[in-house]
Amino acid sequence: MKHPFPPRAARFAAPLLAITLLLTAISPAGAAERLRMSTTTSTENSGLLGVLLPPFEQANGVKVDVIAVGTGKALKLGENGDVDVVFVHARGAEEKFVADGFGIDRRDVMHNDFVLVGPAADPAGIAKAARAVDALARIQHAGAPFVSRGDDSGTHQKERALWTTARIKPAGQWYLEAGQGMGAVLTIANEKGAYALTDRGTFIAYRDKVGLKVLFAGDPVLFNPYGIIAVNPARHPHVNHALAEKLMDFITGPEGQRIIAGYRPGGEALFFPDALAPDALAPITLVPNGPRPAGVGSTR
Repeated sequence: MKHPFPPRAARFAAPLLAITLLLTAISPAGAAERLRMSTTTSTENSGLLGVLLPPFEQANGVKVDVIAVGTGKALKLGENGDVDVVFVHARGAEEKFVADGFGIDRRDVMHNDFVLVGPAADPAGIAKAARAVDALARIQHAGAPFVSRGDDSGTHQKERALWTTARIKPAGQWYLEAGQGMGAVLTIANEKGAYALTDRGTFIAYRDKVGLKVLFAGDPVLFNPYGIIAVNPARHPHVNHALAEKLMDFITGPEGQRIIAGYRPGGEALFFPDALAPDALAPITLVPNGPRPAGVGSTR
């Protein structure tokens, strides 16, 4: 009888086959399927993604690889085809991303608001300001320290727009560009007794770690909407478009929107869902701690 393998090779064939079968058996189906998502540091620093993504991953047997950077960099990753989906907060930049053909199917997800924080003593007196631009003018006039993201993030873009509206070119020893994420900026501002513009969600998440206070909020110009966009597969055929759309359906669907509405570390809502009508999210209460002005996450 002829052996299908030479005698020496035959001794190794069975073990190799057994190992191959074992690896196949223990490798979960779809283990190689991963979704790459670039997003803002605020969604990461706030802790939201830690509760929003696991249910989707478990239900679909996939892994979402999160790259948390500023909105500008997050969109650039999408432009280059380095991610499958982007989740950011700079509406103008998002619309340009889609108009330029890099993204498709942008959807509203949620909102909160930007706030100006600083030391409780409020040396520039911004709590007395009538508008956000007036608050920034007070900071500049007083020469009080201000820490900027300086990273082309959605927060940084909003800050630059406010300075432009105020007709102020921020420069000098009082103005520090950190080039870092929101959590790091809050830490730096706390160390320097400085002011900063932050999204409310990240500030709430860091509030117990810093001595800063919300000193100005409530101006409608500080409204902060978030959107999610699939990278255009016609531009980058290698992207996992089907899984990107599935994630977008989840985040903007009832389950994802309920998770966003119900995420309240310390009992305070960090984000407010925008993809569904409020009655579709019952029984979760969407507006905690009393009424808020339309389109703004909180008042002073």
